[in-house]
Amino acid sequence: MGIANIFKVLSDQSRRDILVMLKEGQFTAGDIALKLNVSPAALSYHLKLLKNAGLVMEYKYKNYIYYELNTTVFDEIIMWMQQFGGGNDERKKNKKN
Repeated sequence: MGIANIFKVLSDQSRRDILVMLKEGQFTAGDIALKLNVSPAALSYHLKLLKNAGLVMEYKYKNYIYYELNTTVFDEIIMWMQQFGGGNDERKKNKKN
């Protein structure tokens, strides 16, 4: 999935809230819906977009499906963004002098 589509998926506050929640670990859809006060249908839609973008992975364990962050995609986004100079403090200091 391309960077443009990932940013499009990240543009929605509900999806960003889901990602922030998943920073804490794995959760079932029911747990996410309860904590974020989202309807099951809306949550299903958001999780589908997050999974298609590769930002979230799902695992089945017994009768439950757990969702968690796919941090490798975030690493790729960070590396892509660093090409614009946002992460190199030394280069910023040299430009000012």
